[in-house]
Amino acid sequence: MREINLREYEPSEHRLSTDERSALQLLNAGKEKLSLDIQQVIGRDDCYRLTPGSTVGAVESGNLSLLIRPKIGIGQLLSLACYAISKFRPQERDFDFGRDTALPDVLALALNAMARQAFARGLLHGYLRKEEALYTVRERIRFDAQLRRRFGIPLPVEVRYNEFTEDIPANRLVKAAAYRLRGMGLRSTQARSGLAWVAGMLDKVSLKEFPVNAVPEVPFDRLNEHYRGVVALSRLILKHSAFEAQRGEVRASGFLMDMNQVFQEFVTVALREALGASEGTFGEDGICSLAVGDKINLRPDLVWRDGGVCRFVGDVKYKNLARGSGDDSDDHAPNSDLYQLLAYVTAADLPGGMLIYAKGEANADCYTVRHSGRVLKVAALDLSGSLEDALSQVKVLAGEIRAMRDEAIGSMRPAA
Repeated sequence: MREINLREYEPSEHRLSTDERSALQLLNAGKEKLSLDIQQVIGRDDCYRLTPGSTVGAVESGNLSLLIRPKIGIGQLLSLACYAISKFRPQERDFDFGRDTALPDVLALALNAMARQAFARGLLHGYLRKEEALYTVRERIRFDAQLRRRFGIPLPVEVRYNEFTEDIPANRLVKAAAYRLRGMGLRSTQARSGLAWVAGMLDKVSLKEFPVNAVPEVPFDRLNEHYRGVVALSRLILKHSAFEAQRGEVRASGFLMDMNQVFQEFVTVALREALGASEGTFGEDGICSLAVGDKINLRPDLVWRDGGVCRFVGDVKYKNLARGSGDDSDDHAPNSDLYQLLAYVTAADLPGGMLIYAKGEANADCYTVRHSGRVLKVAALDLSGSLEDALSQVKVLAGEIRAMRDEAIGSMRPAA
């Protein structure tokens, strides 16, 4: 199989056959787009300049294997994503399998390690409600179903009962994730054998297929807290590994993550936790209108409401500013982003708002708007360190946001 290795936002030149170019174009046009820019090198018919966008991961199509590495480390990426999806805080060792290990193999090795740790106490069991027709009465008889289906026939009996079993949602998620990874053409023998062990341990658990937009959450308490890590990783795998594009006999599958989405979800969840706010009061909360008559609809990434009143608005940006054009400097927030934030704070009638970038995309700064006095803050979050480093920075941002909220509350009080 032909392998092509790329790095997020970095252009590189590669020779491609007609079939390989067509496969990449098909993937680029699929439901889960690669955001891959494909440009033919002038004067070289079979040479193309490939420039990935914000989508990273691995995908296979026919005889072509494409790997796109993130600018940050794979371990850092997965730590941020696991925290965003389940507030799970991985340790550095959880994803430390070498810099050259492909992302699907890292996922497989990590899933095996977390499963071994979770299963060390034995498989988690729980009660599942079942409805069946049995020849013995068990718990409750379903009289309506019995009369409707078997009027006048005593056996079998329609019953409803709770069964203590290992075939519960948490174990189903882990098994589904293991099988999903097994179909990705893993390169590591250790990864493949590890997934086989996980599947063997869950032999009596039902194998369910979870659509990318219907991966269930699992509530945790003191009895199943030791499962949090393996469930968080399993949910992450299932939400990002449903990539498929098909034309004729060519089928593609893999694991892809949009760094825009990962960064926004991480910032939102981490800020919500740092602020002690609920999901209903802090996050992406509907549309606000810039113009009278509910015209010019806007949708900020971050909204903090207090009793239904907006007290803070902000936006989260993960982008490669070097690809911009015009007057915008590579180390400053683009004018378009500042205009967008100004529209948000104007529509919400707030004294200011905040743009949050990944560090390296824009420098921290502060702008005061002429004539209105509104303050547009630009913050930069460094993702190059550990998860705990990133969360510490989020706490600092939360303090600034809390101060902006208090200022907004103060500005709305009537003068004495």
